[in-house]
Amino acid sequence: MAAAQRRILIIQGHPDGGGHYCHALAEEYTRGARGEGHVVEQIEIGSLDIPFLRSRGDLQRGATPAAIKHVQSLILASDHVLLIHPLWNGGAPAMLRAFMEQAFRPSFLFPEVPPEARLSFAAALTTRKALKGKTARVIVTMQMPVFIHRWVFRPHQEANALWLAGARPVRQTAIGAIESKDPSARQQWLHRVFELGRQAA
Repeated sequence: MAAAQRRILIIQGHPDGGGHYCHALAEEYTRGARGEGHVVEQIEIGSLDIPFLRSRGDLQRGATPAAIKHVQSLILASDHVLLIHPLWNGGAPAMLRAFMEQAFRPSFLFPEVPPEARLSFAAALTTRKALKGKTARVIVTMQMPVFIHRWVFRPHQEANALWLAGARPVRQTAIGAIESKDPSARQQWLHRVFELGRQAA
């Protein structure tokens, strides 16, 4: 039985314009999802004007850029958020980090909390969050084998941001040794992501 229709937002976190495996994964997910009647919208962070936040004051009180406000509205309108990005130097590309800091400001995460309020850790866990009732998945491609990444590196900060924003569950898919995979292995992953799209998961 097909899943109930969901609104899905794909955040393409590869900063290059296109033609990479991350883009192929997004296309397959979209194809699977739309085939089941789900509504899919995609944003490319590489096409956005994303200034870096240079101070805590900018994060808490600085003006949110218009492009980021638009993305925030798309996130709020979605039922499921899919973030796809490569791993560079053990972490997300700088442009994606800048995007996550801009989009997931405290004022967005906790819409009922006054801008100047100081939240304790316990209060941050209990107050209403922007993504409550939504689900999310992060797909990460990397050159290293996945087991090395899991043993040596910390959990993905981007998944943590989605969780802090209230999304439950936030699932993670890691695709390792991407540059050494033979064509059949890469095609198998494309098929798996196509099935995830069909399930809107």
